[in-house]
This record gives sequence, structure tokens and C-alpha cells, in this order.
Amino acid sequence: MCGIVGLFLKKDELRPQLGDLLTDMLITMTDRGPDSAGIAIYGDEAEGSVKITVQSDTPDEAFADLDAAVCAAVDAPVTIKVVDTHAVLTLPEAVEKDAIAFLEEKGLRIMGSGASMEIYKEVGLPKDVAARFGLREMGGSHGIGHTRMATESAVTTMGAHPFSTADDQCLVHNGSLSNHNQMRRKLAKKGVFTRSENDTEVGAAYISSRIADGASLGEALEGTLEDLDGFFTFVTGTKNGFGVVRDPIACKPAVMAETEDYVAFASEYRAFADLPGIETARVWEPEPATVYFWER
Repeated sequence: MCGIVGLFLKKDELRPQLGDLLTDMLITMTDRGPDSAGIAIYGDEAEGSVKITVQSDTPDEAFADLDAAVCAAVDAPVTIKVVDTHAVLTLPEAVEKDAIAFLEEKGLRIMGSGASMEIYKEVGLPKDVAARFGLREMGGSHGIGHTRMATESAVTTMGAHPFSTADDQCLVHNGSLSNHNQMRRKLAKKGVFTRSENDTEVGAAYISSRIADGASLGEALEGTLEDLDGFFTFVTGTKNGFGVVRDPIACKPAVMAETEDYVAFASEYRAFADLPGIETARVWEPEPATVYFWER
């Protein structure tokens, strides 16, 4: 079933409220999927640097002196921010690939990377996941979140959403893809690989691959309607904004709201109840097979 939320802030003065607003939206969607939850926050950009978010089931051991170890491995300055089972490493973008390879060799799970994006996800109820990571205190320009009911893969951290397969890009999904294994093989031939069994990660990889090939965000989302089979509502985040697309049948619920201050997405209207100014918002159901996106 799953629940999706997304919030794009049009005004910088609202940035400190992003985490608080998204957390309330996500918790409201708990009964659509209580086994795991996650959120992608687009916060302050590390100019000339990249932030790599990693996860470990044994953070005390795994993150001890990790910044020094990565610094020695890539011969570049590294800073670390530890948040429960996750850590965000900031380092020069020129050494990103070497750093990710080193982190994977150490057995750390890569959640995502980018100049502004940080991804936090774990098994558990949304309220517990949000509290563990202090999501309410996180600020930024926009973010997307997901609470999951596992259907096609196990209840694990790596099975939770959002999924990221390229810098500053991620995806959350409600539905199921029927040709994800076929698409996984096609992407692998292009050198695009996924880390989990989840069909949503294939959707994320497809979109990022299209963008890498020169497509715009809108064009990449339109491509999902032609190349991905099944039923889906996709909400994707990029450094500059977020986009929404539903399959031609649109059997999964979705609603959007827009004011002068923000654009919001949710699987159900009740997730909007505490948003400021929602009583005057333009509220609508996104049309099937139609791409919507907002960028800065």
C-alpha cells in the first residue's frame, strides 16, 4: 500500500520548518505502511563538495575514526556527522567515486550522495524513525518521504525508500513494477547498477539514467510511462526540485496542494491537515499519465 509525502518550499524563510512539516505529514501516513520509513532532505549545499550518507547496523564500531580512514584512503579532507545509524561524510567532489568504493569495501551501506541531499531511512514506525534521526530539526528547500508496506522484497533498511542511484536524485514509489528485472538487466548493460532487490530502485535508476543521457526531469518522468510496466505513483527529488507522475490507470491514491509558499504531495489529503495555509490552497488529484514538476 505505502504512503508518500513531498514538500517543495517556494520561500527561503520557510526552510527551517521543512523537517517539522514533513515529519507530521509522514507520521499521518503510518497506517499505509508501518514496516519502515525514510526521508530525503535537500538542505544546505556543500559547494565544491559532496555529502555521502552511509548506514551501519553497528554505528559505534563502524563510524569510529571513519573520517580519518576515508581521508587517508582518498588523500583529501573529510568531515563526518553521525546521526544514529547513519553518518554523513563531506569531502571534495573530485574524490567521490574513490570514497564510495572505499566505504563499500568496509561494508557500509550507501544511502545516497549529492551536494545538498541527505537520506535517512530505517525499519520501524515513521514516528520512531523520525525521532531517531531528529528529522524535525532538519531544514532545507524541499524533501520527500515514504512509509512502506513491504510486498516485493524483505523488510530491511536497504528495502526502505527513498532510493538514490545518482547525485542529488532519489525516488519514492507506491505500487509495483512488473518488468523491473528486465529493466534492471538493460540498465546493467549501460553500467547502471542497483544495490537492492526493490523494484523502486530500478525506477530510480531508470530516471537517473535518462537524465544522465541528457533528458530533462520532465522527459525522464515521461519515459517511465513508455518503458516501465505495472502500476505506480512516482515522486522524485532532484537538487533543484521535485516531480510527480502516475501510471495511465492511476489506481494508487494521490493528491496535491499548492499555495504561494509551497507545493505539497501526499497519498491522502489528511497529510496536509497541519500545513500552514492549507485552507486556501489549490488542491487537486494529479491526472493519470501526466507529469508534474517544480524546480528552482
